[in-house]
Amino acid sequence: MASTVSAVALHARLRDDKGEFALLDLRERGAHGRGHPLLATCLPLSRLDLDIDRLVPRRDTPVVVLDDGYEDDRAVRGAIALEQIGYVDVSILDGGLNGWRAAGREVFEGVHVPSKAFGEYIEQVLQTPHISADELARLQAENTDMVVLDSRPLREFQRMSLPGGINLPGAELVHRVRDIVPRPETLVVVNCAGRTRSIIGAQSLIDAGLLNRVVALENGTMGWALSGRELERNSGCSSGPPSDAARTWARQAAANVARRYAVPIIDDATISRWRAEAEEHTLYVCDVRGPDEYRTGHMLGSLSAPGGQLVQATDSYLATHNARVVLVDDDGVRARMTAAWLVRMGRRNVYVLDGALDGELEVGRTPRTIPSLGEVRQVAPVDVPESATVVDLADSLRFANGHIAGAKWCVRARLAAALQDSGQIVLTSPHGMLAKVAAGDLAGRAVALVGGTDAWEAAGLPMATGTDGMIGEVDDRHLLPYDYPPDEMEGAMRGYLDWETGLVPRIERDGTLTFSA
Repeated sequence: MASTVSAVALHARLRDDKGEFALLDLRERGAHGRGHPLLATCLPLSRLDLDIDRLVPRRDTPVVVLDDGYEDDRAVRGAIALEQIGYVDVSILDGGLNGWRAAGREVFEGVHVPSKAFGEYIEQVLQTPHISADELARLQAENTDMVVLDSRPLREFQRMSLPGGINLPGAELVHRVRDIVPRPETLVVVNCAGRTRSIIGAQSLIDAGLLNRVVALENGTMGWALSGRELERNSGCSSGPPSDAARTWARQAAANVARRYAVPIIDDATISRWRAEAEEHTLYVCDVRGPDEYRTGHMLGSLSAPGGQLVQATDSYLATHNARVVLVDDDGVRARMTAAWLVRMGRRNVYVLDGALDGELEVGRTPRTIPSLGEVRQVAPVDVPESATVVDLADSLRFANGHIAGAKWCVRARLAAALQDSGQIVLTSPHGMLAKVAAGDLAGRAVALVGGTDAWEAAGLPMATGTDGMIGEVDDRHLLPYDYPPDEMEGAMRGYLDWETGLVPRIERDGTLTFSA
């Protein structure tokens, strides 16, 4: 049985910051967003067996798990599951989040808080220049020589973007900017949805020595919307691969930045040795190129972690603190720029491997290993009995936007308690994987739908929308401002921006994370 650790002892350990450890919040993402310790990674119990190998790959890593601590057994259940998987040093935060709060420790709302706070810190310390939405609109109306670079992933960009914006995700900015901005007189505006990626993106270009005037759009697309202006939808404006000239400039610029922040460059012999030591010291190998490039061919054993998102949501990729982190790409530009940011965020043991794509490559998505997955009974969409209870384990928003007609919805962690008397149960999820691993939770009472809801829809079988059939609390999503109904969106945006700009003093009070510029 896992031991317990007090809030005082855990906080002291986090401040000490020696040795590897992982702090996992096993509550659903919505609950995590309402409040958590700063350095906790959100890994809901519902997805523990799907994501634990990726987030905490070494079984000897000391792991502390937490839940609410008030009539909540998820930490105990999660600790048992981790021990069954093979983790040998698992502790439970005594009293969970309530115990942490009762001990007077700082509780942070929101998600990816370390990254968001870091962006605010960089703007304050380095005085990253910014421009308001009103000023940007005025310059556009005057046909000023300028470009607007949107530093978010393509999917976010297509959801909403600024008029005339060009999609250039974070790590791509230095890599490709010289093709898009060949004249030093051109004004460069960097934006994201809010603040962090605008600030980090603009400062990346400044650090790289771009001769142009570079500014971050204050409050990003939210600032644009709050100024009363319309955003574009489904824009396809993006940049292609860099030219040889742009790549040459970017290599030199990134090398200068890496030297300035003392980013170590390692060779094949070093990473081979570290792979051999992976049972004693956690090793993350992160490919910071775009997802499409990664799928085309990547280093064996590397994870897809596009550089901009790795800085924006570090906790979603690197749950083990003080692990070795090796960044790879094709020419060193994106790896060096990303590594420099991780170093400044307080991440230790960050390295760049040159020539990572010179050897044997594998194609496709990041492979997923699920330690608890055994034989699972499955049923094809056309063979689902009419009398069966179909339960969808997708996130609640996806369920509302489209699900099997008549299906119920439930968070996996509450599945067994919610369906005690439901007869035959068919579990589904978007692609079917979550349904397969969850089928074992019901001790032979459930089967998984082959191919999940996607296969059902592809077969032309009845679908529905809406929230009818939801069982239990809907706490699996942390709503971002754009997820709110239109009449609530403005208030949500203003609340979000106030929260983000107030993070730095709270980080200082917490005392478990130190940034540098």
